[in-house]
Amino acid sequence: MSTLSEQQVEAFWRDGYLVADNAVTDRQLAALQAELAAAVEESRVHVAPFGAQTIDGRPRYDIAPDHSASAPALRRMNNPSEVSDAFRDVMEQSATVDMVADLIGSAKFHHDKVNLKLPGGSTQVAWHQDFAYTPHTNDDVITALIMVDDMNTENGCLKAVPGSHRGPVYSLFAGDTFTGFIDPEVVRDLVTKEHGIYGSAGSVCLMHTRLAHGSDANLSDRSRTLYICVYTANDAFPLAANPMPNPDEGRVLRGEPTRAARLTAATVELPAQPKRASFFDVQAEGAEVSG
Repeated sequence: MSTLSEQQVEAFWRDGYLVADNAVTDRQLAALQAELAAAVEESRVHVAPFGAQTIDGRPRYDIAPDHSASAPALRRMNNPSEVSDAFRDVMEQSATVDMVADLIGSAKFHHDKVNLKLPGGSTQVAWHQDFAYTPHTNDDVITALIMVDDMNTENGCLKAVPGSHRGPVYSLFAGDTFTGFIDPEVVRDLVTKEHGIYGSAGSVCLMHTRLAHGSDANLSDRSRTLYICVYTANDAFPLAANPMPNPDEGRVLRGEPTRAARLTAATVELPAQPKRASFFDVQAEGAEVSG
């Protein structure tokens, strides 16, 4: 049986994204919230990215430059399902994975992360498309943004241009430098067509990999946290190194494995990502170069 209705599937392919309720159970949501609350408390004693390293040698947790003990600005947890039973349970067994399979016929894991915007923090996400970070042989690639907190305008909600997944794949380069964001001249036009994406804790925004999107800082007194899992169709194979390598990359969660790569026509620049604690640093450095 399908988890998504026919109308929901049609809306996803029309707009490039879909917000769906009941992406995780109440138990799964509570477990995620508890682990992240503990991580925020632990971050107060750190002044630099911290935690057991990922398999490519990066700290597990990233903090923003304005982080302090009194006003923590933890902004990223890298590959949490690698070290946490609660996150692994959601990555493997939640209704979210079934929704992904409803949309693209199967589900193969690529990577996961947590993006946090704590109250009053300066963290923003510059406009980009995920496909330019993680190009594959075809674009049946979905970013599942599971809302650990309510997401609204005040706390830095996701913003996207409906239908942009059917348009060009924009460059994330300025000259020879990988900035990690779309040219500001292009963004000036995109933001005139942006829509805010809202939802309650326990919901998910299923986002097509080519959807143009970004988000502003959290100006509220409430956190905005997303647990982000990237899944591909089983016949989609990466054209570039995983920006967040992990032991579960390529693991088939729904459907049958295949050795046959399905190819679709597209032009995309291969990313050149520095190995920082998170892509927030990549975008910040890119802003200095292009600024």
